[in-house]
Amino acid sequence: MCSVFKTLAVFVVSGAIPAYCAGGVLRVCADPNNLPYSHQNEQGFENKLAQLVAHDMGRTVQYVWWPQRQSFLRYTLLEHRCDVVMGVAAGAEEMRTTRPYYRSSFVFVARPDLTPALHSLDDPRLRQLRIGLHVVGEDYSSVPPGQALAERGITKNIVGYTIYGDYSGANPRAPLIDAVAQRKVDVAIVWGPMGGYFARSENPPLRVMSLAATPRDKLLPFSFDIAMGVRTDDDALRRELDAVIAREAPAIRSLLQSYGVPL
Repeated sequence: MCSVFKTLAVFVVSGAIPAYCAGGVLRVCADPNNLPYSHQNEQGFENKLAQLVAHDMGRTVQYVWWPQRQSFLRYTLLEHRCDVVMGVAAGAEEMRTTRPYYRSSFVFVARPDLTPALHSLDDPRLRQLRIGLHVVGEDYSSVPPGQALAERGITKNIVGYTIYGDYSGANPRAPLIDAVAQRKVDVAIVWGPMGGYFARSENPPLRVMSLAATPRDKLLPFSFDIAMGVRTDDDALRRELDAVIAREAPAIRSLLQSYGVPL
């Protein structure tokens, strides 16, 4: 039965992986279509990170694939079908998280001809520019920059793009960045790893600019520490991963930079 889980494209529907399968492997919970983070062809930076970590631990990687939606943890990590999620917000609920291995923030993404650079939501140009924003459902304020824009009375010129995208196609997270290149919007505000990765693949490459919080935004975090997550009762694995993160910090930073992750 263990050999079944060596197939990278497996979607686990029911039944936990036997405990004896865990020896010598790092069982990773991952989304099969979620670039730049993970992909069933192992193209994402979290795939590369899993390989790096497993190699340091003297293990090999085995994946359990599941779309990263509302029930992702329920059907993967919490069911003991896999043991680690490679990218979660530090301190996330339902898990025990490692030390952060990077910190990133929301960014502006615009075409090269938008000058000078945008860095603040107080820039007066944002009252006229068409702003693309990832949303959950129909709620523009579901992400911190959206809430901050709403508090400034900037809502009529926002164009919402679902954060989940069209999961049946390639790169479901990319349409917001594509919209900038296609002039459907003038600027996008997006989580840094997505913005940095997809902006450079446009022709010409788009401009990525840091989004700095102002004093009025002190209750709205624009930057987050990202860690790995394990089950709350698996402190041994958390400690082992913490040690790997410390040892491999330069390699991890280099990996993230190679994918355009703003650090």
